[in-house]
Amino acid sequence: MTGTHDQSAQNLRRLYAARFDGRDRYRNAVWQELARYFSRWFPRDGTILDFGAGYCEFINNADVATRYAMDLNPSARERAADGVTVLSQDGADPWPLQAGSLDAVFSSNFLEHLPDKAVLRKVLAQAHACLEPGGRFIALGPNIRYTGGAYWDFFDHYIPLTDLSLAEATSEGFDVETCIPRFLPYTMSNGRQYPIWVLRLYLRMPVVRRLVGKQFLVVASRRA
Repeated sequence: MTGTHDQSAQNLRRLYAARFDGRDRYRNAVWQELARYFSRWFPRDGTILDFGAGYCEFINNADVATRYAMDLNPSARERAADGVTVLSQDGADPWPLQAGSLDAVFSSNFLEHLPDKAVLRKVLAQAHACLEPGGRFIALGPNIRYTGGAYWDFFDHYIPLTDLSLAEATSEGFDVETCIPRFLPYTMSNGRQYPIWVLRLYLRMPVVRRLVGKQFLVVASRRA
């Protein structure tokens, strides 16, 4: 099992490098803005976990007291900022955190990479166990309703999700607070690098998001 785990981790490293290297500065600037936007859903003195943290762009920029990143990719540990605790494990396995210890679990463009819906249910169960009552599960990801066949252009996409299917998946143990079908454009892994002020303006204009957004945003709070 150890060899399989190590091989999977190295495959992730190579895949991320091929897809994202060379855009680090731009992606970090984008995530500074996005982390500021998402901060409305967790307290600054709280504790959050970035599930499927990748290069840790969100968690490194999150303005919160206690930060965790979970990812099998070895690059997550290398790129995590000071003060970020990296948990290198499969997210379907029990999380090494106390019950009710998290104020938020954040996940961006990762749930679709899980192997199947049974694993997604296990992840949601772990998040539910570690979130305090009222704590939030915040998920951003490609909405197959709007991406169409382009969803499968990424070899490691397995679960086709929409805003409504994820909202339904969280219905057990969570109450959906926010469900936005079209939130962000599809991907930052290729294409134009727009000035950051464009993103800042975009986030303030729901009408524009409804025209070009292809990623959903779902925010669900843990029931007591």
